[in-house]
Amino acid sequence: MLDTAIIGAGHNGLVCAFYLARAGHKVRLYEARTVIGGAAVTEEFAPGFRNSTASYTVSLLQPKVIEDMGLVARGYRVIERPFANFLPLDNDYLLVGGGLEATQTEFARFSRADAEALPGYYAMLETVAEVMRDLALQIPPDAAGGPRAMIDAVLQSRKVARLPLAAKRDVLTLFTRSAREVLDQWFESEPVKAAFGFDATVGHYASPEEPGSAYVLLHHVFGEVNGKKGAWGHVPGGMGTITRLMSEAVREAGGEIMTGEPVERVLVEGGRAVGLRLAGGAEIRAKRVIANLGPKPLFDKLVPGETLPADFSRAMAGYQGGSGSLRMNVALSALPRFTHAPEGEEHLKAGIIIAPSLDYMDQAWRDAKDRGFSTRPIVEMLIPSLVDEGLAPRGQHVASLFCQHIDPDLPQDRENDAVEAVFDAIEARAPGFRELVLHRQVHTPRALEAKFGLWRGDIFHGRMSLDQLWAARPVLGAGSHRTPVPGLWLCGAGTHPGGGVTGAPGHNCAHAILRESRRLPWRR
Repeated sequence: MLDTAIIGAGHNGLVCAFYLARAGHKVRLYEARTVIGGAAVTEEFAPGFRNSTASYTVSLLQPKVIEDMGLVARGYRVIERPFANFLPLDNDYLLVGGGLEATQTEFARFSRADAEALPGYYAMLETVAEVMRDLALQIPPDAAGGPRAMIDAVLQSRKVARLPLAAKRDVLTLFTRSAREVLDQWFESEPVKAAFGFDATVGHYASPEEPGSAYVLLHHVFGEVNGKKGAWGHVPGGMGTITRLMSEAVREAGGEIMTGEPVERVLVEGGRAVGLRLAGGAEIRAKRVIANLGPKPLFDKLVPGETLPADFSRAMAGYQGGSGSLRMNVALSALPRFTHAPEGEEHLKAGIIIAPSLDYMDQAWRDAKDRGFSTRPIVEMLIPSLVDEGLAPRGQHVASLFCQHIDPDLPQDRENDAVEAVFDAIEARAPGFRELVLHRQVHTPRALEAKFGLWRGDIFHGRMSLDQLWAARPVLGAGSHRTPVPGLWLCGAGTHPGGGVTGAPGHNCAHAILRESRRLPWRR
């Protein structure tokens, strides 16, 4: 019998398996697809063109996970972006990054006051981001627990309690207010506010004016690359390199990985999870089952409904998700040329953001609510082949397009209209772009769910809102990676600290299990 059967070999499942296998547990992962990595994969999407086909850039992967799994020794490295973001505007452009002074110089072209405010804004974000980093690898307290849960809650709140009063106000503001409210307090220029506000829309099917959207902005800045906090970069070989190296670590630790093995059911006997039934009919017995897929597909499709408490089922019925994201990969015959841009190609190695103002972003969301998709969508383009030549034939390129917003329930016969709207938005800033496109791979929310198992195409496995964070992610009573079904655990992005390629949920779930296995007598 297995000690642990894990559903899904995405990056969090691999991280969780590694820690358990290293501790001596007999662990096996069951992956529905024939490739390892979940949404962090590199695939050939057209002859000669390879790319990270879903998740596409790195920053949030936890340094502790990188170190513990020996990823650097296995070949992991990150090429940093020379600039964070490049925003082509109607009659100008804005380049963010390249150092504080360089960014201030850019901001001063639009507002001297914004340039002067920038160091204070960065300092405020970093103070709150440090709290996030501290919490990321903590197991949230069990809301249904006893003394231990109270102790955990107190210990995890100490960092916030020790902050100066002004910083505590910043924490409260970033967790509850809209991105617009926060950015309006700091800056006056619309392009400057857009440069930061974009992060609040990533995977968030809402307007930047929605309360709580400032937290989504924060979630995207608490990572680091090569020791540089808040930086983003590209892993040579794409995101599949990360999960390939992780799979090596899992196997060396003694874990097994089975691909092409979809799970049909979680076996529950006597009120306890005791194994899995695979799509082919085979039944696998295990002391515990861990789910790396999202909580909604798990409880809606794999766990027998009658085994769940009524109050939990009711809470999960209200779980919110659907990130409104459209993800495309395109093969290009040459690099795009933007009407307004600096000389050279360095700006094309940044995140290219088509979203010139918060009003533009708000209207993109309103369009999607009214019509089903944004007629003027928010687009981020990355061109990783500029730093990783092995992704495309010589002289040609691949581009990742991440776009907001598209209604997850948009009828299939209208999806192509949403795709064309994206190309219209790029063409308006880079004339001739369509002529460069040799091939395109389109992942609508419906396609993301069908291919990667992302419920309603949600890249975070569920909305990142205050009611679905920390000990309440996915819902109160399951925030410590346990579920109401004994022996069934959660290790995916639907648990704390949420989405992105972090490895934190997998790390935390494994450590919660290891802590459980060596509980003190009073905990029993």
